[in-house]
Amino acid sequence: MLQHLAGRVWIYPHDADPDAIRPSVAVIADDGGSVLVDAGNSPEHARAIGTAIEAAGLPAPRWLVYTHHHWDHTWGACVWPDVTVIAHSSAVDLLAKESERPWSHRYLHDQVEADPKLGPSFRARALAVPDWTDFRVVLPDETFDDTLRLPNDVVLRHVGGNHAPDSLIVIADGVALLGDAFYPPPYHLRTPDDTVDYAMIKQLLSERHDWYVDAHSPPRSRSAALAGS
Repeated sequence: MLQHLAGRVWIYPHDADPDAIRPSVAVIADDGGSVLVDAGNSPEHARAIGTAIEAAGLPAPRWLVYTHHHWDHTWGACVWPDVTVIAHSSAVDLLAKESERPWSHRYLHDQVEADPKLGPSFRARALAVPDWTDFRVVLPDETFDDTLRLPNDVVLRHVGGNHAPDSLIVIADGVALLGDAFYPPPYHLRTPDDTVDYAMIKQLLSERHDWYVDAHSPPRSRSAALAGS
């Protein structure tokens, strides 16, 4: 299932079914230990990615980077062994609050009853996690404020934005891994005036990366990204 994109960068593709809310996950393979970009949306998703990494013969992850704190990017972290979890510093309090919630199917149901706009997200969570026995939200081991360069020259850069204040991008081997950084706010927080962040897109395109990968679309080459802008 892993697809080689460029250099050391491999992609585990997103689920095209929008109801699944199952984003792509990237692996930046390195003999000193790979970098996993996002954790998967559930333990099941994470285990499938781990199996794909082994099948491709890639080094096991040493670092796990959260592009932001949203559930579909972090909820697989509890099954990744022996990794250092890295996130932007503002993610810590956000994830701490998420970790205190009594996650269960009953809790999800009750939250949707109280706020129907949570329905798409919370129904996807219920499908993603059929068993909550060993589930937990994992807080980062290491944080940074502006930019962090890992020992294998993978660069993490905070960009923020309307989708999530802790959004960061990951740059390696000509590939910009964007998470959901330029997206509008999540559905339950969105207003009719919210759109994608065109200013951020323009800035990212001006950096002239070879590939642009957001978490819920196929990778775009620079020329394709420019054509779509």
